[in-house]
Amino acid sequence: MDRIDTIEALEAQYGQAASASLSKVARRMTPAYRRWIMASRLCILSTVGPEGTDATPRGDEGPVVAELDPGTLALPDWRGNNRLDALRNIVRDPRCSLLFLVPGADNCVRVNGRAIVTADAELRARFEKEGRQPATVTVIEIGEIYFQCARALLRARTWKSGDESAELPSAGDILAEMTDGAEGGAEYDRAWPDRAARTMW
Repeated sequence: MDRIDTIEALEAQYGQAASASLSKVARRMTPAYRRWIMASRLCILSTVGPEGTDATPRGDEGPVVAELDPGTLALPDWRGNNRLDALRNIVRDPRCSLLFLVPGADNCVRVNGRAIVTADAELRARFEKEGRQPATVTVIEIGEIYFQCARALLRARTWKSGDESAELPSAGDILAEMTDGAEGGAEYDRAWPDRAARTMW
């Protein structure tokens, strides 16, 4: 197949960017972008490192990030599986992106910037829930903020297609497949809700 390997060839395939796609970009939090991001309880954190790229969901019961100042966001790292893929990447390469989602909204908001990982006691305490604190906090210096075109979510009927998850393999199914039955399976799935409730924060 033909490979597009120059920026000129790529731009020739698409034409000029629309004016609105350029003028929507902010370098710091604005009142409108602040309202949007503070309404989001779910974002996708994308990072890059020596082994490649990583994208991971981050969620919370309230705003998924806190604003430290108009140019800085803080993202607590709550309990997970301790793979630390995104955090390993950030320690070695600070470039990152956040994609903020709000149920029912066909637009999403993207933040591109640079991040550090900190175990600062005061910052961790700011996010305390039910007597527990995040192990670390990712602090993001905003490079740019802009809303993403709604077409992708509209095409996918993201918020209108109902629950399509009933026929999907469970986490236990996937784990059993990957370990030839040595781990996972129905018992993993049965134990998961209680384990999640005990280790949410």
